[in-house]
Amino acid sequence: MLQEKLLLWKLRRGDAEAVRQVYDRHKHDMLGLAVALSGDRATGEDVVHDVFVSFVRVCHRLRLRTSLRSYLLSSVANRVRNLSRAKAARAVPVEAVADAPSDLHRPDRIAVQVEQATLIEQALRELPYEQHEAVILHLQGTLTFKEIAVSQNVSINTVQSRYRYGLQKLRSLLDGKVTP
Repeated sequence: MLQEKLLLWKLRRGDAEAVRQVYDRHKHDMLGLAVALSGDRATGEDVVHDVFVSFVRVCHRLRLRTSLRSYLLSSVANRVRNLSRAKAARAVPVEAVADAPSDLHRPDRIAVQVEQATLIEQALRELPYEQHEAVILHLQGTLTFKEIAVSQNVSINTVQSRYRYGLQKLRSLLDGKVTP
């Protein structure tokens, strides 16, 4: 926490090295979340760059109520939400999903993982966007329900309900199709 406060102090004074440190520290989380929410790697990369450019423009006057990571991830989610409102939903090709490292490189195991990932992606796309976003922000973005509520400007109870209903629907859609 102290390190983050020092980093914010440097950002407010226009320190280019601090900007690089923030980007290096948070780019993977931001990209993972953007890809998960948008369903497209290229769109995710564009979102991350847009969010970071906006962040650099305002960082000198930024007063955070949450952690810097939470602020950046919420900004990513908001940007994806705005894009999804502007564009019709698109199908997600399996190739667009970030490569997940695997301990087992056997072709049969990889085929099963790809098939399961595809089933999960399809099920996530069937969720209402608010539920989809709550599930992704909490599970992949590791944001707390309170942080999600602040970023979406809704109550914690609303976020928890969206998350719970999203998981219930995912369970019913994937019942017996995906194994751990």
